[in-house]
Amino acid sequence: MGKSRLVEEFLERESVSHVFFQAPRRPRSDALERFRSALADSTLPAAGAVRGGATFASWPAALELAAAGAAPERPLVLVIDELPYLVEQDNGFPSDLQEAWDRRLQRLSVLLICVGSDMRMMRTLTEYPSELHDRPTREMVVPPFSPRELAALSFVSPEQAFDRYLVVGGFPILARSWPASLPRKEFLSRSLADSANALVVNAQRILEAEFETDLRARDVLAAIGHGERTFTAIRAASGVGNEKSLARALAVLVSKGLVDSRLPYAAPPGRKDRRYVVVDPYLRFWLRFIAPNIDEIDRGRGDLVVARIERDWSTFRGRAIEPIIQRSVERLLPDPRFGEARFVGGYWTRTNDPEVDLVGAADRDHPTVVDFVGSIKWREAAPFTRRDTERLIEERVKVPGARAARLVGVSRSGFAAPALDVELTAGDLLQGWPAP
Repeated sequence: MGKSRLVEEFLERESVSHVFFQAPRRPRSDALERFRSALADSTLPAAGAVRGGATFASWPAALELAAAGAAPERPLVLVIDELPYLVEQDNGFPSDLQEAWDRRLQRLSVLLICVGSDMRMMRTLTEYPSELHDRPTREMVVPPFSPRELAALSFVSPEQAFDRYLVVGGFPILARSWPASLPRKEFLSRSLADSANALVVNAQRILEAEFETDLRARDVLAAIGHGERTFTAIRAASGVGNEKSLARALAVLVSKGLVDSRLPYAAPPGRKDRRYVVVDPYLRFWLRFIAPNIDEIDRGRGDLVVARIERDWSTFRGRAIEPIIQRSVERLLPDPRFGEARFVGGYWTRTNDPEVDLVGAADRDHPTVVDFVGSIKWREAAPFTRRDTERLIEERVKVPGARAARLVGVSRSGFAAPALDVELTAGDLLQGWPAP
């Protein structure tokens, strides 16, 4: 479930008087009218007054009316869902909210919950010198499910959990729709037979909410999701030819937390050859396989899409699993098996000679030595071989600061006497995530 559903569940369990206002992307006057309607339908003491004709012309007046009747023995809850929508349409709203809070609400038995999906704007609203700086009592980020939580929810093996994570990500509604005994191909055949299936429509809703007006950023995201990683390749694939426009679009995607911007990690780290990757696994899968083929799914030919996924699955999985495993290994740290390392990245050159999956060091920004280098072999049946180790040794000397680094292997299908310093299986990687 998402943030809004979690808040609804809280309200139901506490049986508290409340109003839940779903903010629209509409002008100030329309938003105020919708808030009035929400108040009229709410369980707040002020609901009767609003139904009797009470009105307001400003947000401070609206919020103060909503808080009327609050008392220690009868606390009230005011929920503003998708707060960024109000700010987009009315840049004076933060000042109005500050006025209402400072003048009246903070002295009452009122819990004000503001929810937003745009992490960049939510951070901006509470950082100095914003009007709301230092006012929230608590700030919470609701992350998606981890691979370990997905494994527990789905009752599948660690190997299957990571593979499923590449398709459904951390969305419980998607994970719960995939029975433990159902193979990937059958699950996709069921899901893509209906264009209204959650696997198809969830990402559409996310992108429509995030990019209602910024279509250029959406085009750039589509290019990255399809597999383009460099500035030049993204520019060619997205059709955004102007470098400044592309740079702005990439900055928006990174600030929203949808795209990760990475440089080669070594000692010293690389300053060029920046690469971009879609952060959310489900969105990455959707952009790669579903978005380009929506028309076929709409006309009932999801079977064609499934055939392409099966054809390209091994190649897609080999690349898509890398950032998830990097995060999983980083969550195992600190651990003496990995030296002094606290952070994990990857290393590459423009020619990909070498391209190293895992690089660990003690400092995120200015490492002076590399503690370990590693290779990921996420094959269906073949183990991590001695030749894989020899190749990693050859690549180690090409990573700045890594001449004496430990060797780490990650394998989906075990190890065949590779003589590594650390061997990690899917089960080992799950242990880095908190138990559900």
